[in-house]
Amino acid sequence: MAAEPVPAGAETETAAVFHTRMLTALGQDIIDGVLPEGTRLTIEGLQEQFGVSRTVVRDCMRVLESLRLIVPKRRLGLVVQGPGRWNVYDARVIRWRLNGPGRADQFHSLTQLRRAVEPVAAALAATHASPAQRARILELGHELRRLGEGGKLGEFLEVDIEFHTLVLEASGNEMFVALRGVIEEVLSGRTHQGLMPHNPREHALLTHEQVATSISEADPQRAEAAMASLLAEVSSAIS
Repeated sequence: MAAEPVPAGAETETAAVFHTRMLTALGQDIIDGVLPEGTRLTIEGLQEQFGVSRTVVRDCMRVLESLRLIVPKRRLGLVVQGPGRWNVYDARVIRWRLNGPGRADQFHSLTQLRRAVEPVAAALAATHASPAQRARILELGHELRRLGEGGKLGEFLEVDIEFHTLVLEASGNEMFVALRGVIEEVLSGRTHQGLMPHNPREHALLTHEQVATSISEADPQRAEAAMASLLAEVSSAIS
């Protein structure tokens, strides 16, 4: 019996699956120290280890190089880099770090970053947000209250990500907006790692509402103070 033809696009889809699996496995191993700094990787060795084509290996290596997890060196091949060289703002690196043994340190670093940036972003949003952004932030603040009191953590996470992302966008500062992926990963990580209470604390719900109201009313000082209070509570909760 003749073999059935491969559906159009199936080979590409299979290659994409292999690429994702290989990239995730290698990235996680580098982050976790299973492949420590200085480890040499070869195209041939990775082909044999993962059972994939040379093209898939090369594509993965290009991504890992862009994340600065590896670097090609003459006569040495592909060499694993140490943490000091990683692109620590990339969402994939953050995700792998949160999934590894160093997750506590990563949460602390990310929370410190948030405490440095988000209160200022909230103050700027109170000044620069459009009417539509103000209305949506206020709506999201009330929605977080409803979902939090209802214990709907999955929905709460989605709204929380939108809330904090919109505050960054409304700030009008493109450097802050570029941190959207970082904020999404840390918020997702807290929930997926079981570090969020089933019902968010009253302080968290109240300060979200205060941030939203302050931005809606164009009060930058109150917006900054409320966001600072919110993130101080987050810092305390993960300590």
